[in-house]
Amino acid sequence: MTSQTPEQILFATFKWILICILIGILSGSASAFFLVSLEWVTQFRIQHDWIIWFLPFGGLLVGLSYYYWGESVVKGNNLLLEEYDNPKKVIPFKMAPLVLLGTLLTHLFGGSAGREGTAVQMGGAIADQFTKIFNLDNAERKILIILGISAGFASVFGTPLAGAIFALEVLYFSKINFKSILLSFLVAYAAYFTVEFWQVKHTHYSIPIVPEFTFSSLLYTVFLGLLSGLAALLFARSTHFWSSLFSKAIKYPPLRPFVGGIILAIAFAGFGFTQFSGLGVPFIVDSFNHPNAWYDFLLKILFTGFTLGAGFKGGEVTPLFFIGAALGSSLFFIIPMPIALLAGMGFVAVFSGATHTPIACTIMGIELFGIQPGLFIAIACTVAYFSSGSVGIYKSQIVKGAKYKLYQKWL
Repeated sequence: MTSQTPEQILFATFKWILICILIGILSGSASAFFLVSLEWVTQFRIQHDWIIWFLPFGGLLVGLSYYYWGESVVKGNNLLLEEYDNPKKVIPFKMAPLVLLGTLLTHLFGGSAGREGTAVQMGGAIADQFTKIFNLDNAERKILIILGISAGFASVFGTPLAGAIFALEVLYFSKINFKSILLSFLVAYAAYFTVEFWQVKHTHYSIPIVPEFTFSSLLYTVFLGLLSGLAALLFARSTHFWSSLFSKAIKYPPLRPFVGGIILAIAFAGFGFTQFSGLGVPFIVDSFNHPNAWYDFLLKILFTGFTLGAGFKGGEVTPLFFIGAALGSSLFFIIPMPIALLAGMGFVAVFSGATHTPIACTIMGIELFGIQPGLFIAIACTVAYFSSGSVGIYKSQIVKGAKYKLYQKWL
């Protein structure tokens, strides 16, 4: 191994700082445009609720676009994980516009999906283009993928610390070098401040009352974390189940979201389940103030798993927030703790269990809700992580460490 000269080290440092800034600006701008567009289509749907009946045709457009132009990027987030684990070829840039269009169509017509997957895929596709520009090798490509995920996540949720850690944790933390960690934080903040520059606002949540930490509150928190982990497990299994069922039952891929769209349109518009369409952010916000019915989180699991399994586009994280907040809020009837704290813990704990990222989710909870509930959030996220099973929402995710060894031993 040859040592580098000071000039080479300086050049490499400048190169990676430049790459981070460029990815941060480009990914942040893409996320800002996406968030503004998503808000517009969401408001249009709310004001013209009849449009939900056209969900099958929106699904058909999504299916056709991926079948004829996006076969190489249809795996979405899983493609990013696979390319990180075993780099083969640069991710096509067309992933970005295809997932953007697919997600906007999904939300315009009322599909139950999220937004993180879109931002992460746009960030990953944008970042990987720098492989050609700077003639990077496979080891450096891995860093680019981390940067793309970090930038996309941080910019779409307004949580740069959580975004940086999520990108590292969701991949395979033990194989990530120190340089990747530093660059992940740099690009996360570059993307975050880019969205701030474009004056795009994020949703704010609040936990105004945090009780004293006692043994009884510890037990209640562990109980909530356990239920959150089981909800995450159910969500992951549901999404994979519907995806497998549609693949087996309907051989022509574009017809899957069309058929799924018919069923969803009847459920949403025909049977009055519109509150479970789209992102559901108003419902999430309301969960911090008013108890939910015990079955609300189950219905969101059903509709989101069905939507994504049918082939519509979007992310899983905001629906996971919905599920967690609804679950936590409903426990207000049996757990003597503030409703906002219960909703907040569920909000991040279900996410932790579904993505195997307890550290990032704890940091996200602190970024969103403040340091005061940090201990409650950390415990809930950790318990959910260990109780959610070994298979999360990303099939290609490599799960190692203590959890992996525990499941090898006992399951």
